[in-house]
Order: sequence, then C-alpha cells, then structure tokens
Amino acid sequence: MPGPGRGSQASGRAEPVTRRISALADMRWPEVSEGRRRVLVVPVGSLEQHGPHLPLDTDTRIAVAVAHRACAGHGGVALAPAIAIGASGEHAAFPGTLSVGSAALATCLIELGRHSSLHWQALLLVNGHGGNTEALAVATDRLRYEGRVCRAWHASLPGGDPHAGRTETSIMLSLAPQTVRMAAATVGNTRSIEELMPALRAGGVRAVSPNGVLGDPRGASAAEGQRLLAGLTAGLSDTLRGVLGDISAPTGSWSRRGVASGPGAPAWR
Repeated sequence: MPGPGRGSQASGRAEPVTRRISALADMRWPEVSEGRRRVLVVPVGSLEQHGPHLPLDTDTRIAVAVAHRACAGHGGVALAPAIAIGASGEHAAFPGTLSVGSAALATCLIELGRHSSLHWQALLLVNGHGGNTEALAVATDRLRYEGRVCRAWHASLPGGDPHAGRTETSIMLSLAPQTVRMAAATVGNTRSIEELMPALRAGGVRAVSPNGVLGDPRGASAAEGQRLLAGLTAGLSDTLRGVLGDISAPTGSWSRRGVASGPGAPAWR
C-alpha cells in the first residue's frame, strides 16, 4: 500500500462499480432460493465519533464500499446489509457514539452465522472498525468450532493513521465528499497507536484527543482515497477468492485453515 502522499482536497468520487452485485436486501426469497448460495458477505461497522469533520458512520460506509467492490461479478456471492453499530466503548465520551460492546456484538454475529449457514455455504465478515476485532475473533472461532465456514477480514492500511486522520478522510472524500467538512478538520494526537494504547485503555479516546482525531486529516484528497480503496478492495478480493476456494475443496479441508484477515490489525479505530 502506498503511504500518504501530497494531496489537496478534492470533490471527486471513487469510480462506480459497474459489475453486477447481488444485494440481499433487494432480492425476493424465490430469487435467493433458485440462485447459487456460496458466500454471504456481511459488512460490520460502527456508529462513533470521527472528529469534527467526518460522519459518525464512517467505518460502516468504508466497510460497505469495500465489500461492494470485492463482491462485484462473483456468482453465488451476496452482500448483506451492514451491521452498523458495533463495539465502540473507547469513543463513549463523545455524544453521538452508540455501542453495544464486544460481548453483545459477538453474540449477534454467532447467531447470524448459525442462521446464515442454513442457506449459505460460508459467511465472510468485513470489518471496518478496530474496536470490533475481539468480537469477530470470538464469533469466528465459535462458528468454526461448530463446523461452519466463517472467516473475517479486517480493513488494514499499513502506515495509515489510527482514527479520523488523513487515511479515513481521504477515503471519505473519495466515497462521499458531501459528508466531509474539511473546514472543520483539525490535527489531533499524532503519536503512534502503540504509544497511546495504555492511556486509551484507561480513559478512552477523549483522554488523549479532545477533538477525537488520532492523526492529521490535513492534506487528504479524493485521489489518495481512491488509491487506498483500491488497495483495500484487492485485499478483500483475495480473501473472498480464498473462501470460494475453501468451499470448493474436498469436505473438511477448510477446517484446518485459520481465520482470514488483512495484513494486520485495523489501521483505524
């Protein structure tokens, strides 16, 4: 993945996906019944503060956009509606944030996986929020223990800033520029997530960043966002192809494979 380059604010959108997408919410049950049912893809996001310049649903928008692009053109792959409220306790001090916590989210995903396995061969969870990581690990481990095919992919951008900085701002300028208020974008705490983690665990994001930003959104651009989206889409596409390969392999061979993910922990929280 390319690191942040020198860019300026732009209003262009990411190029639209033109290949056919099977959006589950738009289908009727006979269509689903008569079609191939290989992988159900479920974006998992959050509703939490993203600084004074980005919308609360930033993580969900990004997860949906990447999933939409990666699913395009794959037969037997359907995109479910997003789970839009996740585990965002670290942002609880900011009004507007809603969180159900890790335990409740894990339970929801486990029950979703159990039900979806009645009709789909595999479940692929697309995570756009770092705070959801623990819940997805619990859910995927449990579902795999029960004999179901479930994998998780986490949005990860090596070198990206942790939260509401240049990385996410660029992506949102590409996806939905009308939702970004660059005039309100201000630098937050720019220390590394490793340095901040003890204080974050103790007091949440507000304890280390009064404006809710971990990074510096200045200089973000739609062009950079398009490049970042392309990298994320390529990573998820690789995982989706792996899941499709798993369920096409001889019975039982998938159970020896670990839970899939991106190249590391999510770059933003």
